[in-house]
Amino acid sequence: MSTFQAAAVTDYAILLKSVSRVYGKGQSAVTALRDVTVGCPRGSFTAVMGPSGSGKSTFLHCAAGLDRPTRGSVVLGGVELSGLKEAELTKLRRERAGFVFQAFNLVPALDVAENIALPLRLAGKRVDPAWIRQVAAQVGLQDRMRHRPPELSGGQQQRVAIARALVMKPDVVFGDEPTGALDTTSGRQVLTLLRDAARSGHTVVMVTHDPSAAAMADRVVFLADGRLVGELEQPTLRTVASRMAGLGAWVEGIEVMP
Repeated sequence: MSTFQAAAVTDYAILLKSVSRVYGKGQSAVTALRDVTVGCPRGSFTAVMGPSGSGKSTFLHCAAGLDRPTRGSVVLGGVELSGLKEAELTKLRRERAGFVFQAFNLVPALDVAENIALPLRLAGKRVDPAWIRQVAAQVGLQDRMRHRPPELSGGQQQRVAIARALVMKPDVVFGDEPTGALDTTSGRQVLTLLRDAARSGHTVVMVTHDPSAAAMADRVVFLADGRLVGELEQPTLRTVASRMAGLGAWVEGIEVMP
């Protein structure tokens, strides 16, 4: 979607408007994003796909406030990020965004309950044991609360990471290749949990290279050469794979928008 009504901004958990990101200067400058405008409605599950070097990671980092756009604006949970100081941005990310990474990023010395509660402790908030148990139950780990990450499978560790992302009740959960290190069965379980999180009111934005993972989303956004080159509603494995195959034409200079 390329235009938005001002009155509709609050309908979006994430809104990028004319976002560009350039690294370096002069002849060495690299443009990772080029005038990208896209919104993710509240309670939606959006997958972001594109060839290697298409700008997927930069898109995620700008949307999550981990990187600042060179031009354009990002609104996260109704808050414009460009005017925030670093301390304010850190606080907003901690309270309004959850993150699920390919590498899990759990603390090995902490058990499941302690890993889930970590964002609350870092934010200086009270840890409610009943809430921690409830979030753990949502991801099927209520019987593993005292286990540490080395005692868990990869799929179980990623479920801990999802619970940790949800514990602050964020506006948006960002997934960076969340199934990349998992087997097919574990990956499917993780994707189902992310889809369930969206159904329960969270907004999920996931970068992935896997068409079968993207097919679990409500919508797929396609990037190529840093540009938004297409969107696909109600994706299937077949339609996602077909669109990804066609993106090679864009890279060669032929637009493949539907």
